[in-house]
Amino acid sequence: MDGAAVLRQLVGQIQELCELYGSPSLDYPHLNPRQMPPSPPLLSAQLNNSSLEYDFCGLIMEDNSDQKMVEVNKSLPCKRSRREKNPAKALALTSTDFMDQQIWKDFPEDLFEAVIARLPIDSFFRFRTVCRKWNSLLTSHSFSQHFAEVPRSHPWFYTVTPENISSAAMYDPSSRKWHHFSIPFLPAKTIILPVASAGGLICFLDLGHKNFYVCNPLTNSFKELPPRSFRVWSRVAVGMILNGTTANNGYKIVWLGCNGDHEIYDSLQNRWTRDGAFPSSIKLPLSLNFRSQTVSIGNSLYFMHAEPDGILSYDVANGAWKQFIIPSPSHLTDYTLAEYGGQVMLVGLVTKNAVTCVYIWELQKMTFLWKEVDRMPNIWCLELYGKHVRMTCLGNRGLLMLSLRSRRMNRLVTYNMSNKEWQRVPECLLPHGRKRQSIACGTAFDPCPTAFA
Repeated sequence: MDGAAVLRQLVGQIQELCELYGSPSLDYPHLNPRQMPPSPPLLSAQLNNSSLEYDFCGLIMEDNSDQKMVEVNKSLPCKRSRREKNPAKALALTSTDFMDQQIWKDFPEDLFEAVIARLPIDSFFRFRTVCRKWNSLLTSHSFSQHFAEVPRSHPWFYTVTPENISSAAMYDPSSRKWHHFSIPFLPAKTIILPVASAGGLICFLDLGHKNFYVCNPLTNSFKELPPRSFRVWSRVAVGMILNGTTANNGYKIVWLGCNGDHEIYDSLQNRWTRDGAFPSSIKLPLSLNFRSQTVSIGNSLYFMHAEPDGILSYDVANGAWKQFIIPSPSHLTDYTLAEYGGQVMLVGLVTKNAVTCVYIWELQKMTFLWKEVDRMPNIWCLELYGKHVRMTCLGNRGLLMLSLRSRRMNRLVTYNMSNKEWQRVPECLLPHGRKRQSIACGTAFDPCPTAFA
């Protein structure tokens, strides 16, 4: 009888494993676990000195009067359940079934915020709709600190199409997905275009060059800036820069006109100021390149101009303007400034003898000359051969988006300055299903759900 007790204990342990991993019951080995009736007592047979044989998934157990043996019989196959095929998943499901809500109720709030801060950026669109508590989490100071500690690899691109400048789409290069966006707080029939960005915020200017707006496209945080001290009806170049490491420490917006007029907006003071006239060494009027974006490095903003070719810099810390005369590369058509690793870069379209290609240059600090560092692959340049190509370039923190278009061609590509990788951008479909490949204007920005206008 001692041997029978040992055998009964062994079969009981096997039954527990069967229930844990969802294996068929010993009494109904031919049925799926979900189809089995309630299990009867494991053993109804009399355990005596006579032989006992039971088969469970090829496991044969014999009880003889003289000896007891457990042997694996591999010749008798048995269909495995889904949980047996994936035991790790089965353990996760089992643990979820027995998870007590009290455990999640007492989950540390700071640890919860640290986990949420490491989610992919595009998940915040769904994150905000879960509940009011999660939506209000974005405004907490502790969550802002957790989010600031997480390094972000790539900026996003806010783009506007030529066919419909009232709509916009944002491209996430990490997931290679497009997200459609609209600003719900704009006055009716108002069309605004992105002109600069900093710290997750985008600066917009209306078509009449009258009013400035600042918005976080991830959270719809929106603000209309106060009127400027005097009206400028002509086009202006605009730059944006942070006071510290995040937008919550404040930011400044600088606009510059061709006649030297300029103003600086300080978000902490919420007003426009002017810090004086241009130095006499800078010849006016300026021939500003409005197709070139303004880049920020440290405390300085850099604007591009022509006739003569060069760069203007403005230091927001001391209000100093400087001009650098830098000859442009030959056969250059469309071009724009960019920034990578604290260096001023130039991205341009070069056309010579029907051959068109995109080049990347770096500004040499000692000679103030442009040095070529890379160019588009030749096989891609062949697609541009003989075509009248125009280029729009958006870029920030070493990642560029190029829109190359002609009468019969539209291409969107990205260029990573760190690994010199060229990559095609997937097509963007508007909500009504029309393909949109070209970009009228736009800006690169660092997505930040904790930045407020």
